[in-house]
This record gives sequence, C-alpha cells and structure tokens, in this order.
Amino acid sequence: MTEPNAVSAAAALDVRGLVVSVDDKEILRGVDLNVPAGEVHALMGPNGSGKSTLAYTLSGHPKYIVTSGTATFGGTDLLALTADARARLGLFLCFQYPTAIPGVTTVNFMRAALRAQGKEMPAREFIRRLNEEMTALKIDESFRARYINDGFSGGEKKRAEILQMAMLRPRLSILDETDSGLDVDALRTVANGVTRLAGPDMSVLVITHYPRILEYLKPDRVHILHQGRVVTSGGPDLADQIEREGYEPITGPLAAQAAASQKSLTGVVAEAQA
Repeated sequence: MTEPNAVSAAAALDVRGLVVSVDDKEILRGVDLNVPAGEVHALMGPNGSGKSTLAYTLSGHPKYIVTSGTATFGGTDLLALTADARARLGLFLCFQYPTAIPGVTTVNFMRAALRAQGKEMPAREFIRRLNEEMTALKIDESFRARYINDGFSGGEKKRAEILQMAMLRPRLSILDETDSGLDVDALRTVANGVTRLAGPDMSVLVITHYPRILEYLKPDRVHILHQGRVVTSGGPDLADQIEREGYEPITGPLAAQAAASQKSLTGVVAEAQA
C-alpha cells in the first residue's frame, strides 16, 4: 500500500453510512457526517450513543470493525489506511483518557512524533516553538523534562494533548471529550489553544456531552448522535437548546417512533404467522 505524504492544508472529512462493531456488538448503525475543510464541528449526544467509537474508528483503532460504509479525508479512503498512515495524512486524536508513558519525556516524545510525520526541524527551532506553545497554554517550563502524562493532573493531561496538537499541526483534530475533568480556567485555556489553530489549515471535530466547551470554542455546525446515528444537525443554537432542555426533546420522539415501528412490525409478523 502506498502511504500518503504529509500535507499541511485542512481537508474535508466525509463519512457515509458507517456501520461499526466492537466485540461483535454493533455500535454505529449508519453514521453520515461531513466536516468541510477549515470548519469547527461539534458532535454531541447522550452516554452510549457511539461518539468515542466514531473517534477511534476514524483514527484506525484495530478493535473497531467497520462492516459497512465509507470514510474519506481529502478524498483519500481512510479505512484502507493503518493508524500511523492516517496520522501522517493529518489526523490527530485528543484522547479522553491520555495514557502515561513513564520514561519518555515531553521533549523526546514531541521530537519523535515530528520525525515520524516527516516534520522534523532543527533543535533550536524546535525548542523555540515548544516554548512558544507552552507559554500560550500556560504550561510551566519543567513540563519539558517530565514523562508524558506520568503523574499529571487531569488538566495537565489535556494541556499536554493540545500541546502535541499545536506542535504537530494536523489537518483534522478530533477532540474526544477533551473538556471532561477540566475546571473553568483550564477549559478556557484549552479551548483558546484549539481556537488559535483552527482555520484554513486545521478542521476540528469536538466530541462532547455538554455544551460548556462550545461557549469558548465556537462551532460552525452541531450534530447529535443517538443510538449510533446522526439524528439531527444544526447551528450553534442547537447546543444552546440542549443546554436548556437536555437531549430528551430530540431523542424522546425518536425512541417513541422506533417503538411504534417495532410494534407495527411485530403485528405484521404475527398476522403472517396466523
């Protein structure tokens, strides 16, 4: 397989009819989602709706098995690529629960990541850029010598994720509930860090339960995922509606409709068997 070369401009993510299973259980049941180049989109939904499953599937986690549908990025078939090839193409995932890597310092990790993506730079330029990004994210200088996520607080782990994103400059950043566990000040710092990078060179897909982060990270579009499908989309006002009313006004009628359809189908089957 020929792997794509690293490129710098944002590109469109296009997901159509994506069906995904985990441990033989179907989680995504036909997801349709489009994130145009350079835009910030939010994916919201109740617990268990499949938001993180979509994030891991797009990033190439081998546990998540695609049984139907397509996912392209800038016209390239993502599903045909390994996880590292997707990263080189420009995808970046901010983990909800970042993993500690004892023995690997932030500096060494960053340099290795840049080298792996063909973005290695002279040591002096690397240190200058790293210092600039750490200052913007209000990260202490001692952070450079600390092991990645080892003994980090929740806020430090999320800042470390955004620092990696700032150094790697991906074409599409997927933030998997990056707002979880953050206080107001840390949330604002993280959101400002993402906003500073979002634009013509980087699209963003923010995955979240709550609209709080969207007060700082203004989305162009909001999508609601429920029971493995995107059931509605709208502007930023959709997130405001959820803040006021919760998900029930959206998901409740859908559940009632599904129950009515199932009841009707059961009746038809019973008549046919009579």
